[in-house]
Amino acid sequence: MNHQFQNPNSKIQNRKVQNRESEIEKLEIRLLLEAIFEYYGYDFRDYAEASIRRRIWKRINTERLKSVSGLQERILHDPACFGRLLRDLTINVTDFFRDPDFYRAFRQKAVPLLRTYPFVRIWHAGCASGEEVYSMAILLHEEGLYERCHLYATDIAEQVLEQAGTGIFPLKTMKRFTENHIKAGGKAPFSTYYTAKYNNAIFKPFLKKKMLFAQHNLALDSSFNEFNAVICRNVMIYFNHKLQSRAHRLFYESLCRKGILGLGAKESLIGTPHESDYELLDKENKLYRRGAG
Repeated sequence: MNHQFQNPNSKIQNRKVQNRESEIEKLEIRLLLEAIFEYYGYDFRDYAEASIRRRIWKRINTERLKSVSGLQERILHDPACFGRLLRDLTINVTDFFRDPDFYRAFRQKAVPLLRTYPFVRIWHAGCASGEEVYSMAILLHEEGLYERCHLYATDIAEQVLEQAGTGIFPLKTMKRFTENHIKAGGKAPFSTYYTAKYNNAIFKPFLKKKMLFAQHNLALDSSFNEFNAVICRNVMIYFNHKLQSRAHRLFYESLCRKGILGLGAKESLIGTPHESDYELLDKENKLYRRGAG
């Protein structure tokens, strides 16, 4: 009778090798992110470790490289490769009226508060390619409020801002967005807001006239205005606790008294520096109102 036997010392040795390789990889990633910051000015050093590792390895495999250090060498000598990595590292998942219940709640609970201001400034932080900013413009237009609003849309990635500024989106996605708009309490046919041309939906110019797109880094940049509302949804889930706290301080400093904060479904004020400085407007849809302090 044969018995399989593995030397315990061999298992221990294997674990040591794996631990060493893991530590080397962590060091390589820290050096890569430091190189990106020093050379290109983008700061991903406080992004969530698991998410950033996954995206780095996606680019390593696509570039047919073997290590994080190999990717670092390439991006420092090949700006085009860095551009591809930047697209991997910046999160650009978005839709028109994404999470329709949020927009319905904003329409019902935030809009009446915004009506009390003579003019309204709203900051969309981490706007990606702009779908949610255009969604807000449509909502405010339907509520008769857009003419006295200014929407400031920012993102870390310049290329997605350029795309957002065009107001042109794939026509094939409009059916899904139409359904989102209806669920969000839309008051006019969604198709009235764009013109179909070839394979594109070109949104009406009046939606863009109150928008300003600009590059802004939540990890490095400071507040640039006072806002009646700040919307940052599904961005901070990719940050570590330190960067989340920095972003929340920035939003608090940027909001006027009684200003409105909108977060993503998986985001929270719990454990942030300003957890007790807001009142709840809508628990389910993560709408908050800053206190008077």
